[in-house]
Amino acid sequence: MFNIHIYKKIVKEIEALGKKTQIIAVSKSHPRELVEDALKHGVRIFGENRVQEAKIKFKNLKIKYPNLELHLTGPLQTNKAKEAFKLFDVFHTLDREKLAKELVKYEGLKEKKFFIQVNTGKEKNKSGIYLERLDEFIDYCKNDLGLNIIGLMCIPPINENPKNHFSELEKQAKKHNLSHLSMGMSADYIEAIKYNATYVRIGTSLFGKR
Repeated sequence: MFNIHIYKKIVKEIEALGKKTQIIAVSKSHPRELVEDALKHGVRIFGENRVQEAKIKFKNLKIKYPNLELHLTGPLQTNKAKEAFKLFDVFHTLDREKLAKELVKYEGLKEKKFFIQVNTGKEKNKSGIYLERLDEFIDYCKNDLGLNIIGLMCIPPINENPKNHFSELEKQAKKHNLSHLSMGMSADYIEAIKYNATYVRIGTSLFGKR
């Protein structure tokens, strides 16, 4: 069952901090029934990591709930970009030139929103643009390709204080005049909200362990 009590608790915490952060209910690896339960409680922003799984789960639900917003919160392979483009409204993991070039091929580009994933911890096993390449990549995506880049996304290293990474991402967003930050998950969302996250990605707390 979708944990509406935790959802309402996070909403209250956001209000108490005086922020306008939105919650992405990350439903990856959870059954459609849990998504439908969340929809009944008024939740309309969902996150999925895999294109095929999301397609099976959400295709008809997007017709039934026209105001449902679907966010891709996991890595995207270029050969899945076309399918993803049809299904998702917001992409959180734009992380390389090849993918950016692929995404501009499809009709309806102006309606889509994109976050650039930043690898703030320079982790080899994690996707994302390194900070020293960020200026160049933002310029390329926005000015050369015309992508609607609305913000930056990061996943801090698990063994480091997330505050430093959230602070850096906030600084970079201000520098580039980007108004959105996708950061913070079940374990560290409060810190992310304090650093002006506009979206927090909450899965385990709302849907339980996978």
